[in-house]
Amino acid sequence: MKFIDEVRIAVQSGKGGAGCVSFRREKYIPKGGPDGGDGGRGGDVVLKTTTKKRTLYHLRFQQLYKAKNGAGGQGQNRFGKGGDDLIIELPPGTLVINADTGELIKDLVDPDEVFVVAKGGRGGLGNARFKSSTNRTPRFAQPGEPGETLALRLELKLLADVGIVGLPNAGKSTLVSALSSARPKIADYPFTTLTPNLGVIQTGYREPFIVADIPGLIEGAHTGLGLGVRFLRHVERTRVLLHLVDVAAIDPDQPLRDLETVNRELKQYSRALTDKPQVVVLNKMDVAWADDAAALFEEAYGKGSLLRISAAAGSGLDQLTETLCELLDQLDDAQPEADG
Repeated sequence: MKFIDEVRIAVQSGKGGAGCVSFRREKYIPKGGPDGGDGGRGGDVVLKTTTKKRTLYHLRFQQLYKAKNGAGGQGQNRFGKGGDDLIIELPPGTLVINADTGELIKDLVDPDEVFVVAKGGRGGLGNARFKSSTNRTPRFAQPGEPGETLALRLELKLLADVGIVGLPNAGKSTLVSALSSARPKIADYPFTTLTPNLGVIQTGYREPFIVADIPGLIEGAHTGLGLGVRFLRHVERTRVLLHLVDVAAIDPDQPLRDLETVNRELKQYSRALTDKPQVVVLNKMDVAWADDAAALFEEAYGKGSLLRISAAAGSGLDQLTETLCELLDQLDDAQPEADG
């Protein structure tokens, strides 16, 4: 269950600065020698992974990324300033591919990984470097070397940040469609979803994140019944679980039955799943008896407030998005401490 995000960009490292042709011109020193300094090196284009980025969306608005050129050398043996490197931040899991040849250049897997994809050109030597016993007044210097230009295809194979779990017909595919531009096939019968559907959630002011609806789980899924272990594996690799409960299917005598059924399957498959942050959301609040059913559920749940939404009607989605953003931001902030 990997979401493949792709973007094409061109990168260009900085050109090296030209060496300087210069001679000493000082009072009382009529035959000053060459004193032209070297040019500065061009800046590198550096790729760096960071958990602060979850998609490649931030690269879609610019086609060419250029590092700074090196400055030219000057007289009095003054070297030119080196060009500043250009650092491009990418999420872990990004493949760097030569767009012209299809060759894999680098697979950036780990957080805080650094890779120089285009080296800056060397600065040219000034004429002071070419002074010799046979050529005391060299009147030439080297030009700076050009930088490198590469067309890159960046592919992000990223596991979903949020996995939506629940029984069949809870409305998972509808929710993905309502939150994102994804358009999964939706129908009113169990096991609608045979493969996980993924959507990118754009918030406008925060880093985008990816949601996936996990095909409905049934009792005995951990043993392979239904779609079984195949999709429980997908749940295991998400960061946050959004547990969607169909409020229209709540049993007044056992309000938590559906929630407990799914959680039991998650736990029996892997106890690690019970350690994942879980947001419980009551869906289909647009049905006539929804308020009464939700009140019964919340009273039985007794673990604080729950989110109420209607994915079909689009109500409560802003609050849900904000809650997920805050939770993912907290996990990002805690990442360095966990790594250390």
